[in-house]
Amino acid sequence: MDGFSKYLVRRVFQFFLVVFLGITLAFLITNLSPVDPVEQTVSLMTNFGATDPRAVELMREALRELYGLEGTVLEQYAAFWSRVLRGDFGPSLSSFPTPVMSLITAALPWTIGLLTLSLAFTWTLGNLLGALAGYFRSNLALKLAGAAVMALHPVPAYIIGLVLLLIFGFAWPVLPISGGAQMNLTPGFTWDYIRSILIHGTLPALSLVLVGIGSWFISMRSLVSNIVTDDHVVYAELGGVASRKIFSQYVARNALLPQLTGLALSLGNIFGGAVIIEFLFNYPGMGRLLIQGIYRGDYSLVLGVTTMSIIAVAVAVFIIDLVYPLIDPRVRLG
Repeated sequence: MDGFSKYLVRRVFQFFLVVFLGITLAFLITNLSPVDPVEQTVSLMTNFGATDPRAVELMREALRELYGLEGTVLEQYAAFWSRVLRGDFGPSLSSFPTPVMSLITAALPWTIGLLTLSLAFTWTLGNLLGALAGYFRSNLALKLAGAAVMALHPVPAYIIGLVLLLIFGFAWPVLPISGGAQMNLTPGFTWDYIRSILIHGTLPALSLVLVGIGSWFISMRSLVSNIVTDDHVVYAELGGVASRKIFSQYVARNALLPQLTGLALSLGNIFGGAVIIEFLFNYPGMGRLLIQGIYRGDYSLVLGVTTMSIIAVAVAVFIIDLVYPLIDPRVRLG
């Protein structure tokens, strides 16, 4: 077995291990929640008048079966994994009787689109500015840009979102502050609908981009500052190699390797930030769905959203791991 095959086997094993542990942890945390979805549903259904106790008990038993809450914790855990493998999380309490997977299927593309675009802009722009600032250290414009992104870095994403909402939603109302697209447009691959999606997603994406650029800028500038003192870079400069070629081939390319690893590690963090941003802008993604489920005690919805989020992040990290050997030949040969 060659180096790349060993690398691939390790990454596949790591992928399944992360998914298994993450979903198990999500089940345990949700199961320990003080909110009982069955009792909450029974309470909602019996608030409007007297109900026969026998009917209430039958309703309670039916709901426990419906939500997979029968038996011991181990039996519930086994039933839960059976549902995960079938892609069936049961009906949503807050949108009864709509299946949880129907809600997730409708919300997942919005979150994937928002996170993909914002992360691509954040990673690319942050690394580009950081590499340029680390190599051209006397450039005033790069120094000012670095100061700006580092000032925004420690600010929480929801604070940036609130500021953008006040500026572009009220003080200068040029961008929509709620929803994923214009309501009177028919969804489809038309320019009007795609344009509406991009406009509605500008503020949520910008909130994530402004906060995220700082970390990539700082780490990339630090990496480049160390690489420019290496012997091969100094030798290339003394040999008269053009600065542009030294920057792109000798410095930036080497500095990108650890940044690609950092990209995989950052996926979980950016999803956590997107949860609040989606709720703030009423964006129809997984974050808003998760908060809705938490507020309403929707056991199935919370568990379904958490499970699908874990799988989505794990798949994204796995894809990045597969791309890594194309950039670093040592992985293929190791």
